[in-house]
Amino acid sequence: MSHQPIGDYALISDCHTAALVSRAGSIDWLCVRRFDGPAVFGRLLDEAAGHWVIRPVGEADTSRRYLDGTMVLETTFHTATGDLTLVDAMALGDMERGHDIGAESPGLLLRKVSCTRGSVEVQLEYAPRPEYGLIKPLLMEADGLITARGGAHLLGLSPTVPLTIDGSTVRARFRLNDGEHACFALRQRHSWEPPPRLWSHTECEARLADTVEGWRTWSGLHQSYEGPWRELVHQSGRVLQALTFQPTGAIVAAPTTSLPETPGGERNWDYRYTWVRDASLTLEALWVAACPDEAYRFFGWVAGAVAAQIREGADLQIMFGVGGEHDLTERSLDHLSGWRGSRPVRVGNGAWNQRQLDVYGELLGAARRLVDVLGGLDPAARSFLVDAADAAAARWMEKDHGIWEVRGEPRQFLYSKLMCWVALDCAIELAAVLEAEHRVADWTATRHEIRRAILEQGWSDTAQAFTQAFGVDDLDASNLMMVIVGFLPGDDPRMRSTIHAIAERLTDERGLVYRYRSHDGLGGDEGTFLLCTFWLAEAQALAGELGAARATMESAVAFANDVGLLSEEVDPQTGELLGNFPQAFSHIGLVNAAWAISQAEEREAEQRQPARTDNGTAHRHAAMSLAAHLHTG
Repeated sequence: MSHQPIGDYALISDCHTAALVSRAGSIDWLCVRRFDGPAVFGRLLDEAAGHWVIRPVGEADTSRRYLDGTMVLETTFHTATGDLTLVDAMALGDMERGHDIGAESPGLLLRKVSCTRGSVEVQLEYAPRPEYGLIKPLLMEADGLITARGGAHLLGLSPTVPLTIDGSTVRARFRLNDGEHACFALRQRHSWEPPPRLWSHTECEARLADTVEGWRTWSGLHQSYEGPWRELVHQSGRVLQALTFQPTGAIVAAPTTSLPETPGGERNWDYRYTWVRDASLTLEALWVAACPDEAYRFFGWVAGAVAAQIREGADLQIMFGVGGEHDLTERSLDHLSGWRGSRPVRVGNGAWNQRQLDVYGELLGAARRLVDVLGGLDPAARSFLVDAADAAAARWMEKDHGIWEVRGEPRQFLYSKLMCWVALDCAIELAAVLEAEHRVADWTATRHEIRRAILEQGWSDTAQAFTQAFGVDDLDASNLMMVIVGFLPGDDPRMRSTIHAIAERLTDERGLVYRYRSHDGLGGDEGTFLLCTFWLAEAQALAGELGAARATMESAVAFANDVGLLSEEVDPQTGELLGNFPQAFSHIGLVNAAWAISQAEEREAEQRQPARTDNGTAHRHAAMSLAAHLHTG
């Protein structure tokens, strides 16, 4: 089993797939060609499932950072005899810049190790294990290139130092003196394709420099936020871009599978897919009208993936493969022991065919944020959004499995009702753009029905709060979204009471928030949720409770690792990061909470408050401008 702390990893990405690099210079996770492809390095989940380490021989103190404005990782090892710097990157396509980064990613992993002081002996161990560690490949050397064959893929390693093949593992020891460096390139191919060519030292350095420049041009187009937690907000933006499958615009929830919510427990899920919910909320935090390319791509992709289902009366499927695949049937990889013995290790996700009615609201919420570019959508995409609004209107009264994908019986979850209200609220506002003015009267009537039902059936006098589902007293952090989406203003007494109840009864001693504390049909407990903690900070800011908002925000961002990455959860006992990593939802929450606090502080400084309206329009419009400040491309 793997024992490495989840927070010890850093992410590198080419906007097609991603790798995780440990503080010890070991690549312990890399999936082939796509985020959801089979892993060729999988030591993250089992010691025998493959890795590639480059590090000094012996003891070393380690520091690391991303090169400014990039997702290119630099790890520095300080030893008794000298300093060693390791730069890791997933190569972007040649001369890709701005919006186009990742368009033609070559499936190339680059590693450059340099001695910057003294003299350091370096060790290298390259142990590819295709298909999640199931295969020990045949390694062969020809004309300097080391190929790994076995299974559906072929790997070609280009070294610039002598390497020794030992069975299915490559090893080397070499010394670098001050000013010397060595480069390595690992290229992925399908098994039926010709082997990749040997990459020279000069070519590796040139492509590495080109990748750095590509990321920096993207950051230059998109990142102008100058408020509190500026560096973490910018880093979160880059992480969200790194989790995007560029060919379709699909955004994965995380690049990993089966990192557990409880060590040793069964809450181990595959997050390498795109949830309509997560992707829509990512768009809200990441892209605006001034940067239409990604918005067109995403909405076009979603419309193509699911439009026919909605038109035929089926539910909007909640998640897909990054290429638009529908069937994500779940299976277990029984040969893997799991992170710290957390089994089963799962591939696929059994929630793919659940009913989750909230996705209509998140989808149309993203559309509203992008209203200035929607006029350029093709008729099929506009029709798809109209169908989504109609589906929300027709189904809001039905039971579902909710945002947290409970595996028990469907229920009348309040959050699902809320987001159906959002879907109609957005559709009404977008009616002219969607060429659906004739639907406004019906949508308006249904929106009013949903609002009345939530206010009458979602409130509990016992809990003094809006609750998880109609007719129960259990709290749920997702109800913080009531103020965030503008259903109620922050100064509404019921909203304030709900915020206070969650802050008092759903938080741990660190100030981190649990999703809920009710039984969900699964064994074991889970950690506190970083997204929910950011929601609390945002809700407190919108309620004018700035001191509490800042304290909650600081509690959450304190758990970002040394390179600014967040997982899904935090272990309430140890404070360790838990769950798949890095988690898009957590970074979305950070961005939105930082913006809400920034705007609330500006309002306080100007000694004025946003105008109160019945549907929270002022709050919603403040949130809408978030992306404009983050991204001006």
